[in-house]
Amino acid sequence: MDSFDSIFQRAAKRKGGKEELLLLLPKAKTLAGLKRVKDDAYLAEMTRCVFRSGFVWKIIENKWPGFEAAFHQFDVATCAMMSDEEQEGLTQDAQIVRHAKKIRSVPRNAAFILDVRDSHGSFGTYLATWPATDIVGLWDDLKRRGDRLGGQTGRYFLRFVGKDTPMFSKDVVKALVKLKVVDKEPTSKKALLQAQTAFNTWSQESGRSLCEISRVLACTV
Repeated sequence: MDSFDSIFQRAAKRKGGKEELLLLLPKAKTLAGLKRVKDDAYLAEMTRCVFRSGFVWKIIENKWPGFEAAFHQFDVATCAMMSDEEQEGLTQDAQIVRHAKKIRSVPRNAAFILDVRDSHGSFGTYLATWPATDIVGLWDDLKRRGDRLGGQTGRYFLRFVGKDTPMFSKDVVKALVKLKVVDKEPTSKKALLQAQTAFNTWSQESGRSLCEISRVLACTV
């Protein structure tokens, strides 16, 4: 496996130099920053990511005030208690995207957040204390305990709320394949662990975050 320094140098060459590449690198929130985010904001971002999946993102953004009204400003306890009748009524509400399964994901994800709150005090603490060396474990936990938070949806959620996570975009996957970390997009448990091990190694070598490494990989393609 190539060293991160050699990968960084290739990316910098493609982007016009080190300083230009550094300007492209995303920044994750600090652990304290993650803890400061309120649970309703986490539920809102979960909902935004779930509804964006398979839709033009601009549609969701244009309707977002309607989502906030329909889902009680994403108050977690209130959303968790939404009745079947209320959820059914929202499938006729033109102020949001009327996708029944995605509508049902909101109270289910609110219940997930409440469950996490019982064990960790807040959802932000849960994210902050999850180790970056096992980010694929966090992906799996979101998929198992949340609703419609598997795959890229859960990863986008983490990226947008500021949790350090790589993104397996087409370019990142191409880079991982070229580096012989995996032989195709990692979806199996074995392949995901291989990718995690590579990211952990590069992070230890460079001191850089997972999201920074992910972007550098993409810039080599």
